[in-house]
Parts: sequence; structure tokens; C-alpha cells
Amino acid sequence: MTPGLILQVCRQPAGAEALNVGLTASRRVGGAVQRNRARRRLRAAVAAVMPHHAKQGHDYVVIARTETLRRPFGALVHDLETALRRLDVWRES
Repeated sequence: MTPGLILQVCRQPAGAEALNVGLTASRRVGGAVQRNRARRRLRAAVAAVMPHHAKQGHDYVVIARTETLRRPFGALVHDLETALRRLDVWRES
């Protein structure tokens, strides 16, 4: 858990090498407009980080927090990188 997002990881069955990512934002984040904006920001952060640094063979769920809307984009990317390292699914590109 980081200030801008929550990352959950689940290992796929043996032999699976896909990189599956799901995004979610609950009503705690705000109304529909705020939730959609939070998901767009998370989608952009995922596109910047995950293809290069996330280990294959795992399913990822990225959950928006209320701070997702207020954090600068660079800090949001850093939050995702930090979460990947903490969960031991970081790989060097």
C-alpha cells in the first residue's frame, strides 16, 4: 500500500506467462467523474511501468485511493514502482 494506490498480486498457474492487469476505483474515491479520472491516471502509470518492470506470470490489481487524484503523476509512477518492489515482483528491464 502506497499513498497513491494499492497493488495486489496473484501468481498464475505454472507455465502461464501473461501479464494481466485490472484497475478499480471504489465510491470512496468520489463520484463517477473522479473514479474515471483515477482509473485513467492509473492506466497511464501502468502503461509506463508494468511492461518494463513487472514480472510475467502474475495477475495484478491496481486499486485507486483518494490520493490518486491529487498526487502528481511522477509520484504516482513512483508509488507503483515502490509497490512492485515491496511485493517482490520487480524485474530490471
